Amino acid sequence: AAIEDEFNVRRIRADVEVQFATGDSSILPSYFIYPESKFEYWIIGIGDSVFTKKVEKKREVRRREISGTIDDALYLSIGRAGGTQGLAMSLVEVYAWTIDFFRLQKGDAFSVIYEEEYVDDTTYIGLKRIVAANLTHVGNDFYAFPYENELGFDDYYDEEGRSLRKTFLRAPLNFTRISSRYSGRRFHPVQKRWKAHLGTDYAAPTGTPIMSTADGVIIAAKYTSANGNYVKVRHNSTYTTQYLHMSKIKAGIQNDVRVKQGDVIGYVGSTGLATGPHVCYRFWVNGKQVDPYKQKLPDAKPLEVNRMAAYKSYIASLKQELDAL
Repeated sequence: AAIEDEFNVRRIRADVEVQFATGDSSILPSYFIYPESKFEYWIIGIGDSVFTKKVEKKREVRRREISGTIDDALYLSIGRAGGTQGLAMSLVEVYAWTIDFFRLQKGDAFSVIYEEEYVDDTTYIGLKRIVAANLTHVGNDFYAFPYENELGFDDYYDEEGRSLRKTFLRAPLNFTRISSRYSGRRFHPVQKRWKAHLGTDYAAPTGTPIMSTADGVIIAAKYTSANGNYVKVRHNSTYTTQYLHMSKIKAGIQNDVRVKQGDVIGYVGSTGLATGPHVCYRFWVNGKQVDPYKQKLPDAKPLEVNRMAAYKSYIASLKQELDAL
């Protein structure tokens, strides 16, 4: 078989160190080893017989525990406690429906049990999963435990078996700051006059992905002089959301396209009436624009009653570990 049947030589990258090996009675190399990633490599025969073999290194899973208080940005506080930015991002994903990370306060706390993957004893591959977590926000505990849902996939639930997932994400993008809140009267920075601001502005670097906060259908994806590039999503007969000032709308996003919660629909920019890169997030309930942070958003399904006893038995020791950190 030709070498390209398994390994495409065009995938070889510049500046990647390879190892050559010779046979017992030859000074010419008979094969070389090409590392494709931290945990995979190829053995490629180049002597009398041409062959390829892909090898995956054995991964070691290590359990970790960290805890700490939040003094500034979540990822900085996680880092000081010994965690990675990847762990901070995963926590944001777990609590995306439950906690408004733009309103974390100094003195809030976290405790996390998680698993990391390593190869060659010391080479870090990445976060495998969060085993259990608790975020204390304004004196309230928010526990999270992964458990298989009715579809056979792990979802996160609190200590009472209630899903952390809601029908809407709390924000359309990660790790930014709110630069302007929903207000009945705000001085417009471009038009230089007082007017209502019926949206929430999230400042972020140009190009930051913008996500649909819930499942729905695209009903507008275009440009206007005021809104710039924007996308509008109808979620059902009650809820509609809109995302303004994009640098560009994602390819394929157009009228009548269905999107899922968390799907990227565009990228942060400053098109239209905007002084800097941000997304203006607008939220309608029954045709009226409202402040999304003042809405009680519907929850996803809790665990089934007949599975609750097994779930509570499973999380009991994990909760004790978290509380002891």
